[in-house]
Amino acid sequence: MKVSENTSVAMPIKNMVGIVIAVAMGVFAYTEVTARLTSLETSRELFQADLLKKSEQKPTDQEHFMLIESLYADVEKLTENQEQNMTNKVNIEFLKSQLEKALSDIEELKDKVRKNGSY
Repeated sequence: MKVSENTSVAMPIKNMVGIVIAVAMGVFAYTEVTARLTSLETSRELFQADLLKKSEQKPTDQEHFMLIESLYADVEKLTENQEQNMTNKVNIEFLKSQLEKALSDIEELKDKVRKNGSY
């Protein structure tokens, strides 16, 4: 078989359309993959640049962060202390009411004893 410029090839239209669609889909998939790779590489570069900036903090920034952490710990301690004091207040109020009741009961008993002695 001799192949030249004048050799004709017979192919159904349906096959040719299928080949064109397959090539178009391949080109589209390739461009999507390369765009995604570019996006991921860009975000990685930005992330690394942010990390480098954060690692180059000034000593005053580091001092501020240490002070903030210290203040946060102090606030936690104060919160715990405040909660404990609120519990103590409830207990004191309860004991106060019990003491007042006991004092009134003692006064009643004293009055009864005085009445018994006056007969």
